[in-house]
Amino acid sequence: MKTRVLVAMSGGVDSAVAAARLVDDGFEVVGVTLHLWDYPVAGDGDTKGRCCAPEDQYDARRTADALGFPHYTFDRRALFAETVVAPFVDAYLAGETPSPCATCNRGVKLRELFGLADRLGAARVATGHYARVVHDGANAFLAEARDRTKDQSYFLYATPESQLERLLFPVGESTKAAVRAEAVARSLPGAAKGESQELCFVGSKPHAYAAFVEARAGGKVRPGAIVDAAGRVVGQHAGIHHFTVGQRKGLGVASGSPAYVTGIEASTGEVRLGDADALAASAAWVENAVLAAGLRLPRRARIRVRYRHEGVAGEICEGERDGAVVARFDEPVRAITKGQVAVFYDEGRVLGGGTIAR
Repeated sequence: MKTRVLVAMSGGVDSAVAAARLVDDGFEVVGVTLHLWDYPVAGDGDTKGRCCAPEDQYDARRTADALGFPHYTFDRRALFAETVVAPFVDAYLAGETPSPCATCNRGVKLRELFGLADRLGAARVATGHYARVVHDGANAFLAEARDRTKDQSYFLYATPESQLERLLFPVGESTKAAVRAEAVARSLPGAAKGESQELCFVGSKPHAYAAFVEARAGGKVRPGAIVDAAGRVVGQHAGIHHFTVGQRKGLGVASGSPAYVTGIEASTGEVRLGDADALAASAAWVENAVLAAGLRLPRRARIRVRYRHEGVAGEICEGERDGAVVARFDEPVRAITKGQVAVFYDEGRVLGGGTIAR
């Protein structure tokens, strides 16, 4: 009897090739698409090349038909709005820079996929993520993809071992170029589709993030002063949601030397500027930490503080309260940003991670 596997289908190339490989491997495949968002976004009709765009459900169904397995779409828009979109807006209004993809994978996609797998009698769940599951004895661990330029383990750091034991990442050992070539060779629907570069629910036009937040802020936008390193007011702004720590462009002030956002104070609406040296930090306080089973602290690790960050060597130590850790860096790290995710690695294996608090 074939093992039934539920495969998440976004309508893109990666999930299509993942599904095709599962069919080749002899699984009984069931395709599932989660309908998470509607378009066009208010104030932005740009959906070309973005995940969750309207045509994606159609492409997922066409791929399932071409490969000969059933496909279902489930409406999870309300859950996505509550779990991902509302906290995203609140975070920007609080002067933070959130990581909604990590929240979505943990609180929406994997949660719902495993629930649906149980309802549909599927023993395994597969996705098109670029990540790997490695086994060490009786334990399953999340690991970086072979293609480090496309690795998505960063967004999956909080996946519990109970789910990792059932998860399959069919493209995790491949490069993006190889996956694309395979999709073309198989003549899969959407094989030539472009990659999504933006958040699935925010457009790619200039100032799209700020416009998105403002449209959903409910009058909570907080204008305020822009101050320099000496505390002198050098300008005014229309809301702290326009800024993130480390930002240099679009500050709305003239300066004789390069200036960066070094701090955002939500209670007063103050945005602080400084030079590049003021962005360096030797440690980050991380809350709501999820750590791999059996991990003992302190522990040496490679620490990534944002998605495109290669990571730096350092040490993870116990924090002052439950669920908190301190990441101490061997060398100062630039632009540590509240709300972003810090993820800890050991030779490619994910040790855990959490949300940067300060």
